[in-house]
Amino acid sequence: MEISDENLKPEEEKCNYWLLKTEPAEWSWDDQAANGGVSNWDGVKNKQAQKYMKSMKMGDLCFFYHSGAKSRRVVGVVEVVREWYGEAEAVDVRAVGEMRAAVGLVEMKKELKGVEFALFRQPRLSVLPVEKGVWERVCRMGGGYGDDGDGDGDGDDDKDKDKVFDNMPQ
Repeated sequence: MEISDENLKPEEEKCNYWLLKTEPAEWSWDDQAANGGVSNWDGVKNKQAQKYMKSMKMGDLCFFYHSGAKSRRVVGVVEVVREWYGEAEAVDVRAVGEMRAAVGLVEMKKELKGVEFALFRQPRLSVLPVEKGVWERVCRMGGGYGDDGDGDGDGDDDKDKDKVFDNMPQ
C-alpha cells in the first residue's frame, strides 16, 4: 500500500464522494440554494441507492446532478450534514457551491473514457459512489465549485485553490 497523507488520516476523517441525481423540475440546484442550502434527500426507493445513502457520513461531498433527457449534468456540490435516518429514509445535505461551469454527461464520457465511473455502469441509480480521482477530474472540468471555485466557499482563491485539485495529473 502506498503511503500518503490520505492513508494517515483516521478513518472517520476521510471524505467519501457521491453523486445525487434529481430531475430539475422536481428539485433543482436553484431550489436547493433557495432553501437556505439545507434539505433532506429522500424519496429514494431503490435498495442499492438506499444502501449507498446509509454509507454516507457527515462531511461527505456529493455532486448535485440534474438528470432528465435535456439536463444530464453536474451543476453543484452538497455536503452530508446529517447521516441516514430511517424514519424519513433520508440524509440531510447542505449546498456547498455551484459548479463554475456545469459538466455534462457527454463531456464526462469523452474526458473519462476508459475510467471506471458508476454513473456510466449504473445510469439509472439515483445515488452513486464517486472515486476520488473521478471527483477531482470532474471538478477540474467544471472549473471548481463555490465562491472561488475551490469548494470551500470562503472566497480565498489563492489560499485554497489546491484543495480540490491535489494529486491530479496536469
